[in-house]
Amino acid sequence: MRRLTSGLCSIALLAATFASGPAYAAEKDAVRMWNERAITTLVNGPAAAVPGMQFTPPVATIHLAIVQGAVYDAVNAIKGGHDAYLPGLKAPTSASKGAAAATAAHHALSGLVDQAPLTATLTAQVKAAIKARLDSEYASSLAEIPDGDAKAKGIEVGTAAAAAILANRVGDGRFGPPGYPVPANPGPGEWRPNPVNDPNAWVRNVRPFTLPSSDYIHTAGPPLPLTSAQYTAEFNEVKSLGRVDSATRTPAQTSLAYWTGGHPLPMLYGAMRQVAASKGLTITEQARFHAMTSMSMADSAINCFAEKARWSFWRPTSAIQLAATDGNDATEADGGWTSLLPLPPYADEPSGANCVFSGLMNAAKAFFGNDAAEFDIVSPGLATVPGSGSTRHYSHFTDVIPDVIEARIVGGLHFRTADVHGAMLGKSVADYVDAHFFNCRNSGQCKQEERE
Repeated sequence: MRRLTSGLCSIALLAATFASGPAYAAEKDAVRMWNERAITTLVNGPAAAVPGMQFTPPVATIHLAIVQGAVYDAVNAIKGGHDAYLPGLKAPTSASKGAAAATAAHHALSGLVDQAPLTATLTAQVKAAIKARLDSEYASSLAEIPDGDAKAKGIEVGTAAAAAILANRVGDGRFGPPGYPVPANPGPGEWRPNPVNDPNAWVRNVRPFTLPSSDYIHTAGPPLPLTSAQYTAEFNEVKSLGRVDSATRTPAQTSLAYWTGGHPLPMLYGAMRQVAASKGLTITEQARFHAMTSMSMADSAINCFAEKARWSFWRPTSAIQLAATDGNDATEADGGWTSLLPLPPYADEPSGANCVFSGLMNAAKAFFGNDAAEFDIVSPGLATVPGSGSTRHYSHFTDVIPDVIEARIVGGLHFRTADVHGAMLGKSVADYVDAHFFNCRNSGQCKQEERE
């Protein structure tokens, strides 16, 4: 088991730890620092003040899991006592965990930048600038760690961990063919590209990090038939609440919808870094926490996109605009209906946002063996709607999930069933990861890890 049993550190202990100066930043804070740098690299646009690769949420989630897997294996090889993600790494217990974490993250990120396909915006020059920035940040991290055998051994195991996971992910399906299969003439209930066919539909074919297959977990599917009472109720719910100019949606519901309009990785890991700090996680625990949550998120996204291809169910926008074709007298067509939130280029069932949020939150709950945690999730909102950003405070990990379910309905993006099924899928993935990965090899070693 991987539960934390030592509880929260005392305020005095935390204060003493954080007051220890640069040595703390170098040796104890490397996981936090490089988690933040990884997300900046994966999410920021090429033209941002700190340029990045601007990966969409599912693509960024997959690549974050690669980075955090390397960090975990590097740190765990030194003193963690838990099962390695990729076996074979060895390091002396005296090796610097800070140097190992920084090296693993930097080398993995640099390799991922190299692998990213060139685009009109992600040019060779932009990629070179991203790598130069990562090199500078890496040099700064290492400069804070005293030279010597511990540092050298940490660099050595970090290098090996990054190389191992990059080699492991060769041929894993990333950056494959774009688009979902679409019938020549989609019928009632069938998804059709609106506005486009997803260029990142290859996510559904990526080899998972933990699950036996990309389609390992199945949902019960959309509310069929289209003449059923359930479909009718869900149709009219999203039609009323999710319209861009809805007269029935409250200001609070509009704010909730916009809250899910930001990229989830900065939102979620800003919160998870808060949790790691407030619960006094050691560097080894942080590495395991971020690996467990990121791989749960990544496999939730992969399996979710496989299910989208399996069901290929139309979005509310198509359903409402084309309701005259659905054979249901209780659904009324509105050819001008548009959703509050921008329409993603893939099918309804299940909800990707709910798969990802639920995968992370249930993994966090499993890591601690307890649902209680205080954290804020800060969202910038929609870039096209000034002032739409907001912050929501939570006292339990799973309290986030009902909000995301409601947000995607009042945002006009999903029928309720798709949101509920997405949340269920994410939980199933997190449960699988908890049962099969990152297990404690030796209770004595794990106790020592908690006392670091």
